[in-house]
Amino acid sequence: MSAAPERVRRVLGWALALPLASVASAQTSTPAITQFQIVRKELHDSHTRKDWRANLNYARIQRDLLNGSPSSRLEVARAELLLGSTAAGIAELTRYALMGQSVDPALLAPDWKALSQEHAVVRLQYTMEENRKAIGRGTAVFVLSDPRLLPEDVDYDSQTQLFYISSVREKKIIAVDARGKIQEFVQAPDDWPVLALKLDVKRGRLWATEVALQGYEFAPAADWGRSALLCFDLKHHTLLTRIEAPRASALGDMVLTRSGDVIVSDGDGGAIYRLAVNGTRLERLDRGDFISPQTAALGPDDRHLFVPDYLRGIALLDLESREVQWIPMAGRFALNGIDGLYFSQGTLIAVQNGTSPERIVAFRLRQSNREVAAEEVIERGTTTLGDPTHGVIVGDSFYYIANSGWDAIDERGSLREGAQLSSARLMRVELSQLFSDT
Repeated sequence: MSAAPERVRRVLGWALALPLASVASAQTSTPAITQFQIVRKELHDSHTRKDWRANLNYARIQRDLLNGSPSSRLEVARAELLLGSTAAGIAELTRYALMGQSVDPALLAPDWKALSQEHAVVRLQYTMEENRKAIGRGTAVFVLSDPRLLPEDVDYDSQTQLFYISSVREKKIIAVDARGKIQEFVQAPDDWPVLALKLDVKRGRLWATEVALQGYEFAPAADWGRSALLCFDLKHHTLLTRIEAPRASALGDMVLTRSGDVIVSDGDGGAIYRLAVNGTRLERLDRGDFISPQTAALGPDDRHLFVPDYLRGIALLDLESREVQWIPMAGRFALNGIDGLYFSQGTLIAVQNGTSPERIVAFRLRQSNREVAAEEVIERGTTTLGDPTHGVIVGDSFYYIANSGWDAIDERGSLREGAQLSSARLMRVELSQLFSDT
Protein backbone atom coordinates (compact mmCIF):
# COMPACT_ATOMS: atom_id res chain seq x y z
CA MET A 1 0.00 0.00 0.00
CA SER A 2 1.33 3.39 -0.90
CA ALA A 3 1.06 6.95 0.43
CA ALA A 4 4.38 6.94 2.21
CA PRO A 5 3.98 10.02 4.47
CA GLU A 6 0.29 9.31 5.10
CA ARG A 7 0.95 5.69 6.02
CA VAL A 8 3.68 6.65 8.47
CA ARG A 9 1.40 9.23 10.09
CA ARG A 10 -1.35 6.63 10.36
CA VAL A 11 1.01 4.11 11.98
CA LEU A 12 2.48 6.68 14.38
CA GLY A 13 -0.94 8.02 15.27
CA TRP A 14 -2.58 4.76 16.34
CA ALA A 15 -4.06 5.05 19.83
CA LEU A 16 -2.97 2.50 22.38
CA ALA A 17 -5.57 -0.13 23.07
CA LEU A 18 -3.70 -1.37 26.15
CA PRO A 19 -2.64 0.46 29.32
CA LEU A 20 0.78 2.03 28.96
CA ALA A 21 3.67 -0.01 30.29
CA SER A 22 7.42 0.26 30.31
CA VAL A 23 8.83 -0.67 26.92
CA ALA A 24 12.00 -1.85 28.58
CA SER A 25 10.02 -4.58 30.31
CA ALA A 26 8.05 -5.62 27.21
CA GLN A 27 8.23 -9.36 26.67
CA THR A 28 9.22 -10.84 23.33
CA SER A 29 5.70 -12.29 23.09
CA THR A 30 4.27 -8.77 22.97
CA PRO A 31 3.31 -8.02 19.34
CA ALA A 32 5.72 -5.70 17.60
CA ILE A 33 2.91 -3.31 16.74
CA THR A 34 2.05 -2.92 20.45
CA GLN A 35 5.69 -2.35 21.36
CA PHE A 36 5.93 0.27 18.66
CA GLN A 37 2.79 2.07 19.83
CA ILE A 38 4.14 2.22 23.37
CA VAL A 39 7.56 3.53 22.44
CA ARG A 40 6.07 6.18 20.11
CA LYS A 41 3.86 7.40 22.94
CA GLU A 42 6.84 7.63 25.27
CA LEU A 43 8.90 9.43 22.62
CA HIS A 44 6.13 11.94 22.08
CA ASP A 45 5.59 12.56 25.80
CA SER A 46 9.29 12.93 26.61
CA HIS A 47 9.70 15.35 23.70
CA THR A 48 6.74 17.42 24.88
CA ARG A 49 8.19 17.82 28.36
CA LYS A 50 11.70 18.29 26.90
CA ASP A 51 13.13 15.39 28.86
CA TRP A 52 15.89 14.68 26.36
CA ARG A 53 17.58 11.99 28.46
CA ALA A 54 14.37 9.92 28.51
CA ASN A 55 13.80 10.77 24.87
CA LEU A 56 17.20 9.36 23.96
CA ASN A 57 16.49 6.20 25.95
CA TYR A 58 13.27 5.53 24.05
CA ALA A 59 14.86 6.48 20.74
CA ARG A 60 17.47 3.78 21.32
CA ILE A 61 14.76 1.25 22.21
CA GLN A 62 12.94 2.16 19.02
CA ARG A 63 16.18 1.79 17.01
CA ASP A 64 16.54 -1.76 18.32
CA LEU A 65 12.89 -2.58 17.59
CA LEU A 66 13.19 -1.22 14.04
CA ASN A 67 16.42 -3.13 13.40
CA GLY A 68 18.56 0.00 13.04
CA SER A 69 16.50 1.51 10.21
CA PRO A 70 17.55 4.93 8.92
CA SER A 71 14.46 6.64 10.34
CA SER A 72 15.13 5.18 13.79
CA ARG A 73 18.72 6.41 13.60
CA LEU A 74 17.44 9.90 12.85
CA GLU A 75 15.42 9.82 16.07
CA VAL A 76 18.52 8.88 18.06
CA ALA A 77 20.56 11.58 16.33
CA ARG A 78 17.95 14.20 17.15
CA ALA A 79 17.95 13.27 20.84
CA GLU A 80 21.76 13.26 21.01
CA LEU A 81 21.95 16.70 19.42
CA LEU A 82 19.27 18.12 21.73
CA LEU A 83 21.26 16.78 24.69
CA GLY A 84 24.34 18.57 23.40
CA SER A 85 26.09 15.30 22.54
CA THR A 86 27.26 16.65 19.20
CA ALA A 87 29.81 13.97 18.34
CA ALA A 88 27.34 11.15 19.06
CA GLY A 89 24.62 12.89 17.05
CA ILE A 90 26.90 13.40 14.05
CA ALA A 91 28.08 9.78 14.27
CA GLU A 92 24.46 8.57 14.12
CA LEU A 93 23.72 10.90 11.20
CA THR A 94 26.79 9.59 9.42
CA ARG A 95 25.47 6.02 9.70
CA TYR A 96 22.15 7.29 8.34
CA ALA A 97 23.92 8.87 5.35
CA LEU A 98 25.99 5.74 4.69
CA MET A 99 22.67 3.93 4.19
CA GLY A 100 22.00 6.11 1.16
CA GLN A 101 19.71 8.59 2.92
CA SER A 102 19.50 12.36 3.06
CA VAL A 103 17.87 14.90 5.37
CA ASP A 104 18.22 18.58 6.21
CA PRO A 105 20.09 18.43 9.56
CA ALA A 106 18.78 21.88 10.48
CA LEU A 107 15.42 20.19 11.06
CA LEU A 108 17.00 18.11 13.82
CA ALA A 109 19.01 20.71 15.71
CA PRO A 110 18.29 24.45 15.96
CA ASP A 111 21.99 25.35 16.19
CA TRP A 112 23.10 23.16 13.27
CA LYS A 113 24.56 26.13 11.35
CA ALA A 114 27.09 26.66 14.11
CA LEU A 115 28.43 23.17 13.43
CA SER A 116 28.49 23.39 9.66
CA GLN A 117 32.23 24.11 9.39
CA GLU A 118 33.36 21.08 11.36
CA HIS A 119 35.21 18.55 9.22
CA ALA A 120 32.89 15.64 10.10
CA VAL A 121 29.86 17.78 9.31
CA VAL A 122 31.27 18.85 5.94
CA ARG A 123 31.84 15.22 4.98
CA LEU A 124 28.38 14.27 6.22
CA GLN A 125 26.67 16.98 4.19
CA TYR A 126 28.64 16.00 1.10
CA THR A 127 27.55 12.37 1.47
CA MET A 128 23.91 13.36 1.81
CA GLU A 129 24.13 15.64 -1.22
CA GLU A 130 25.52 12.72 -3.20
CA ASN A 131 22.62 10.58 -2.00
CA ARG A 132 20.16 13.08 -3.53
CA LYS A 133 21.75 13.11 -6.97
CA ALA A 134 19.50 11.84 -9.74
CA ILE A 135 19.93 8.32 -11.09
CA GLY A 136 17.69 7.13 -13.89
CA ARG A 137 18.28 3.71 -15.42
CA GLY A 138 14.65 3.02 -16.29
CA THR A 139 12.92 3.89 -19.55
CA ALA A 140 9.26 4.78 -20.02
CA VAL A 141 6.99 2.09 -21.50
CA PHE A 142 3.82 4.16 -21.58
CA VAL A 143 2.08 7.05 -19.82
CA LEU A 144 -1.39 6.43 -18.45
CA SER A 145 -3.79 8.84 -20.10
CA ASP A 146 -6.04 9.28 -17.05
CA PRO A 147 -4.31 11.35 -14.32
CA ARG A 148 -7.16 10.64 -11.86
CA LEU A 149 -6.37 6.93 -11.52
CA LEU A 150 -3.91 7.00 -8.60
CA PRO A 151 -2.55 3.60 -9.72
CA GLU A 152 -1.28 1.25 -7.05
CA ASP A 153 -0.39 -2.27 -8.21
CA VAL A 154 0.50 -3.87 -11.54
CA ASP A 155 0.74 -7.38 -12.97
CA TYR A 156 1.24 -8.80 -16.47
CA ASP A 157 -0.53 -11.45 -18.55
CA SER A 158 2.01 -12.86 -21.02
CA GLN A 159 -0.74 -14.63 -22.99
CA THR A 160 -2.68 -11.47 -23.84
CA GLN A 161 0.31 -9.13 -23.40
CA LEU A 162 -1.76 -6.89 -21.15
CA PHE A 163 -0.76 -5.09 -17.97
CA TYR A 164 -3.40 -5.05 -15.24
CA ILE A 165 -3.35 -2.00 -12.96
CA SER A 166 -5.40 -1.17 -9.86
CA SER A 167 -6.84 2.29 -9.25
CA VAL A 168 -7.30 3.82 -5.80
CA ARG A 169 -9.24 6.97 -6.72
CA GLU A 170 -11.42 5.46 -9.43
CA LYS A 171 -11.87 2.16 -7.55
CA LYS A 172 -11.38 -0.19 -10.45
CA ILE A 173 -8.98 -2.46 -12.32
CA ILE A 174 -7.87 -1.59 -15.83
CA ALA A 175 -6.06 -3.53 -18.55
CA VAL A 176 -3.45 -1.69 -20.58
CA ASP A 177 -1.65 -2.77 -23.75
CA ALA A 178 1.97 -2.00 -24.62
CA ARG A 179 0.98 1.29 -26.27
CA GLY A 180 -0.85 2.49 -23.17
CA LYS A 181 -4.38 1.95 -24.48
CA ILE A 182 -6.73 1.47 -21.50
CA GLN A 183 -9.76 -0.76 -21.20
CA GLU A 184 -11.74 -1.24 -18.01
CA PHE A 185 -11.64 -4.72 -16.50
CA VAL A 186 -13.97 -4.31 -13.52
CA GLN A 187 -15.24 -1.81 -10.95
CA ALA A 188 -14.76 -2.53 -7.24
CA PRO A 189 -17.90 -4.33 -6.00
CA ASP A 190 -17.99 -2.39 -2.70
CA ASP A 191 -16.94 0.91 -4.30
CA TRP A 192 -13.77 1.01 -2.20
CA PRO A 193 -10.24 1.71 -3.50
CA VAL A 194 -8.59 -1.24 -5.24
CA LEU A 195 -5.04 -1.84 -4.04
CA ALA A 196 -3.31 -5.19 -4.55
CA LEU A 197 -3.79 -7.40 -7.58
CA LYS A 198 -2.21 -10.60 -8.82
CA LEU A 199 -2.92 -12.77 -11.85
CA ASP A 200 -3.28 -16.53 -11.70
CA VAL A 201 -3.36 -17.11 -15.46
CA LYS A 202 -3.06 -20.87 -15.04
CA ARG A 203 -6.39 -20.97 -13.22
CA GLY A 204 -7.97 -18.08 -15.11
CA ARG A 205 -8.21 -15.85 -12.03
CA LEU A 206 -7.39 -12.31 -11.07
CA TRP A 207 -7.02 -11.70 -7.34
CA ALA A 208 -7.42 -8.21 -5.88
CA THR A 209 -8.06 -6.39 -2.63
CA GLU A 210 -10.27 -3.43 -1.96
CA VAL A 211 -9.80 -1.33 1.15
CA ALA A 212 -11.94 1.36 2.77
CA LEU A 213 -8.84 3.34 3.70
CA GLN A 214 -9.06 4.76 7.21
CA GLY A 215 -9.56 8.53 7.13
CA TYR A 216 -9.73 8.83 3.35
CA GLU A 217 -12.68 10.31 1.48
CA PHE A 218 -12.45 7.49 -1.08
CA ALA A 219 -14.87 5.43 1.05
CA PRO A 220 -17.74 6.24 3.47
CA ALA A 221 -16.62 6.80 7.05
CA ALA A 222 -18.92 3.99 8.17
CA ASP A 223 -16.79 1.56 6.13
CA TRP A 224 -13.38 2.75 7.31
CA GLY A 225 -11.28 -0.14 8.59
CA ARG A 226 -12.90 -2.73 6.33
CA SER A 227 -11.14 -4.58 3.54
CA ALA A 228 -11.75 -7.64 1.41
CA LEU A 229 -9.95 -10.17 -0.75
CA LEU A 230 -11.59 -10.62 -4.16
CA CYS A 231 -11.24 -13.18 -6.95
CA PHE A 232 -12.45 -12.46 -10.50
CA ASP A 233 -12.85 -14.72 -13.50
CA LEU A 234 -10.14 -13.48 -15.84
CA LYS A 235 -12.10 -14.23 -18.99
CA HIS A 236 -15.61 -13.16 -17.98
CA HIS A 237 -14.71 -10.43 -15.45
CA THR A 238 -17.19 -11.85 -12.93
CA LEU A 239 -16.68 -11.93 -9.17
CA LEU A 240 -16.05 -15.50 -8.01
CA THR A 241 -15.05 -15.01 -4.38
CA ARG A 242 -15.19 -12.27 -1.75
CA ILE A 243 -13.63 -12.82 1.67
CA GLU A 244 -13.80 -9.98 4.17
CA ALA A 245 -10.86 -9.42 6.49
CA PRO A 246 -11.13 -8.84 10.24
CA ARG A 247 -12.24 -5.33 11.16
CA ALA A 248 -9.57 -2.60 11.44
CA SER A 249 -7.42 -4.15 8.74
CA ALA A 250 -6.09 -3.06 5.38
CA LEU A 251 -5.37 -5.93 3.01
CA GLY A 252 -3.14 -3.79 0.87
CA ASP A 253 -0.54 -6.11 -0.69
CA MET A 254 -0.41 -9.61 -2.11
CA VAL A 255 1.69 -12.42 -3.56
CA LEU A 256 0.74 -15.83 -4.96
CA THR A 257 2.63 -19.03 -4.24
CA ARG A 258 3.48 -21.43 -7.04
CA SER A 259 0.71 -23.75 -5.84
CA GLY A 260 -1.88 -20.98 -6.11
CA ASP A 261 -2.19 -19.98 -2.45
CA VAL A 262 -2.85 -16.27 -1.85
CA ILE A 263 -0.71 -14.50 0.75
CA VAL A 264 -1.96 -11.05 1.65
CA SER A 265 -0.51 -8.41 4.00
CA ASP A 266 -2.47 -6.25 6.43
CA GLY A 267 -0.51 -3.01 6.48
CA ASP A 268 -2.58 -1.47 9.28
CA GLY A 269 -2.96 -4.47 11.58
CA GLY A 270 0.50 -5.97 11.14
CA ALA A 271 -0.77 -9.37 9.99
CA ILE A 272 0.08 -11.81 7.19
CA TYR A 273 -2.76 -14.04 5.97
CA ARG A 274 -2.89 -17.04 3.65
CA LEU A 275 -5.83 -18.28 1.65
CA ALA A 276 -5.18 -21.83 0.46
CA VAL A 277 -5.93 -22.52 -3.18
CA ASN A 278 -9.69 -23.12 -3.43
CA GLY A 279 -9.95 -22.24 0.27
CA THR A 280 -12.63 -20.10 1.92
CA ARG A 281 -10.95 -18.89 5.11
CA LEU A 282 -8.03 -16.57 5.82
CA GLU A 283 -5.33 -18.19 7.97
CA ARG A 284 -3.02 -15.92 9.93
CA LEU A 285 0.64 -16.84 9.40
CA ASP A 286 2.63 -14.44 11.59
CA ARG A 287 3.26 -14.42 15.32
CA GLY A 288 3.10 -10.67 15.82
CA ASP A 289 6.50 -9.85 14.34
CA PHE A 290 5.27 -7.16 11.96
CA ILE A 291 4.12 -3.56 12.29
CA SER A 292 3.22 -2.70 8.70
CA PRO A 293 3.92 -5.58 6.26
CA GLN A 294 3.81 -4.78 2.55
CA THR A 295 4.16 -6.66 -0.77
CA ALA A 296 6.05 -9.86 -0.02
CA ALA A 297 8.24 -11.79 -2.45
CA LEU A 298 8.34 -15.56 -2.78
CA GLY A 299 11.82 -17.01 -2.37
CA PRO A 300 13.46 -19.60 -4.62
CA ASP A 301 11.61 -22.36 -2.75
CA ASP A 302 7.96 -22.63 -1.71
CA ARG A 303 8.82 -22.41 1.96
CA HIS A 304 10.32 -18.96 2.52
CA LEU A 305 8.83 -15.54 1.97
CA PHE A 306 10.63 -12.19 1.97
CA VAL A 307 8.31 -9.86 3.90
CA PRO A 308 9.08 -6.12 3.81
CA ASP A 309 7.86 -4.33 6.91
CA TYR A 310 7.56 -0.62 6.18
CA LEU A 311 9.24 0.24 9.48
CA ARG A 312 11.29 -2.82 10.52
CA GLY A 313 12.93 -3.84 7.21
CA ILE A 314 12.91 -7.19 5.40
CA ALA A 315 12.13 -10.45 7.18
CA LEU A 316 12.50 -13.99 5.91
CA LEU A 317 9.34 -15.81 7.00
CA ASP A 318 9.36 -19.61 7.10
CA LEU A 319 5.85 -20.58 5.97
CA GLU A 320 6.03 -23.94 7.74
CA SER A 321 7.58 -23.09 11.12
CA ARG A 322 6.29 -19.46 11.12
CA GLU A 323 9.74 -18.37 12.31
CA VAL A 324 11.04 -14.96 11.25
CA GLN A 325 14.63 -13.93 10.61
CA TRP A 326 15.40 -10.27 9.89
CA ILE A 327 17.90 -9.45 7.17
CA PRO A 328 20.43 -7.15 8.86
CA MET A 329 20.72 -3.56 7.67
CA ALA A 330 24.16 -3.52 9.28
CA GLY A 331 24.39 0.28 9.11
CA ARG A 332 24.88 -0.04 5.33
CA PHE A 333 21.59 -0.89 3.66
CA ALA A 334 18.23 0.87 4.05
CA LEU A 335 15.74 -1.99 3.97
CA ASN A 336 12.78 -0.04 5.35
CA GLY A 337 10.15 2.01 3.50
CA ILE A 338 9.53 -0.74 0.95
CA ASP A 339 6.09 -0.82 -0.68
CA GLY A 340 6.73 -3.51 -3.30
CA LEU A 341 9.35 -6.27 -3.12
CA TYR A 342 10.28 -8.78 -5.86
CA PHE A 343 12.81 -11.62 -6.07
CA SER A 344 14.78 -12.76 -9.11
CA GLN A 345 17.89 -14.93 -9.21
CA GLY A 346 19.40 -13.94 -5.91
CA THR A 347 18.35 -10.29 -6.12
CA LEU A 348 15.57 -8.39 -4.38
CA ILE A 349 14.07 -5.46 -6.30
CA ALA A 350 12.47 -2.90 -3.98
CA VAL A 351 10.15 0.03 -4.58
CA GLN A 352 10.97 2.32 -1.66
CA ASN A 353 8.53 5.19 -1.23
CA GLY A 354 9.30 5.45 2.48
CA THR A 355 12.98 6.35 2.25
CA SER A 356 14.58 9.73 1.74
CA PRO A 357 14.96 10.03 -1.17
CA GLU A 358 12.36 7.66 -2.59
CA ARG A 359 13.92 5.18 -4.98
CA ILE A 360 13.85 1.93 -6.92
CA VAL A 361 16.76 -0.23 -5.79
CA ALA A 362 18.17 -3.73 -6.23
CA PHE A 363 19.71 -5.67 -3.34
CA ARG A 364 22.06 -8.51 -4.27
CA LEU A 365 21.79 -11.24 -1.64
CA ARG A 366 24.48 -13.57 -0.42
CA GLN A 367 24.04 -17.25 -1.24
CA SER A 368 22.20 -17.89 2.03
CA ASN A 369 19.52 -15.31 1.07
CA ARG A 370 19.81 -13.99 4.63
CA GLU A 371 22.19 -11.08 4.07
CA VAL A 372 22.59 -8.26 1.56
CA ALA A 373 25.94 -8.21 -0.20
CA ALA A 374 25.50 -5.10 -2.36
CA GLU A 375 22.92 -2.63 -3.64
CA GLU A 376 22.40 -0.74 -6.87
CA VAL A 377 20.02 2.18 -7.30
CA ILE A 378 17.80 1.96 -10.39
CA GLU A 379 16.03 5.30 -10.08
CA ARG A 380 15.95 8.17 -7.60
CA GLY A 381 15.63 11.94 -7.69
CA THR A 382 14.43 12.08 -11.30
CA THR A 383 11.63 14.21 -12.70
CA THR A 384 9.76 11.03 -13.68
CA LEU A 385 9.87 9.02 -10.44
CA GLY A 386 7.46 10.97 -8.23
CA ASP A 387 5.86 8.57 -5.78
CA PRO A 388 6.50 5.01 -7.06
CA THR A 389 4.32 2.17 -5.82
CA HIS A 390 4.65 -1.40 -7.15
CA GLY A 391 6.12 -3.39 -10.00
CA VAL A 392 6.27 -6.75 -11.74
CA ILE A 393 9.08 -8.90 -13.12
CA VAL A 394 8.51 -10.04 -16.71
CA GLY A 395 11.31 -12.21 -18.08
CA ASP A 396 14.54 -10.24 -17.65
CA SER A 397 12.77 -6.91 -17.13
CA PHE A 398 11.34 -5.15 -14.11
CA TYR A 399 8.37 -2.86 -14.76
CA TYR A 400 7.29 -0.36 -12.10
CA ILE A 401 4.69 2.36 -11.59
CA ALA A 402 6.23 5.84 -11.27
CA ASN A 403 4.63 9.20 -10.52
CA SER A 404 1.57 7.49 -9.05
CA GLY A 405 0.11 10.72 -7.65
CA TRP A 406 0.13 9.88 -3.94
CA ASP A 407 2.32 12.91 -3.29
CA ALA A 408 -0.37 15.21 -4.74
CA ILE A 409 -3.02 14.27 -2.17
CA ASP A 410 -3.30 14.90 1.56
CA GLU A 411 -4.11 12.60 4.47
CA ARG A 412 -7.81 12.64 3.56
CA GLY A 413 -7.32 11.97 -0.12
CA SER A 414 -8.02 15.53 -1.25
CA LEU A 415 -5.78 17.32 -3.70
CA ARG A 416 -3.15 19.33 -1.85
CA GLU A 417 -3.31 23.08 -2.17
CA GLY A 418 -1.37 24.10 -5.26
CA ALA A 419 -0.87 20.48 -6.36
CA GLN A 420 -1.96 19.11 -9.70
CA LEU A 421 -2.54 15.52 -10.71
CA SER A 422 -0.27 14.33 -13.49
CA SER A 423 -0.32 11.09 -15.42
CA ALA A 424 1.46 8.10 -13.97
CA ARG A 425 3.81 6.08 -16.11
CA LEU A 426 5.09 2.55 -16.37
CA MET A 427 8.87 2.30 -16.36
CA ARG A 428 11.14 -0.59 -17.34
CA VAL A 429 14.68 -1.67 -16.51
CA GLU A 430 16.58 -4.73 -17.72
CA LEU A 431 17.72 -6.83 -14.77
CA SER A 432 20.75 -8.12 -16.68
CA GLN A 433 22.17 -4.57 -16.53
CA LEU A 434 22.32 -4.65 -12.75
CA PHE A 435 25.55 -5.43 -10.91
CA SER A 436 27.31 -5.72 -14.27
CA ASP A 437 30.59 -4.62 -12.71
CA THR A 438 30.53 -7.20 -9.90
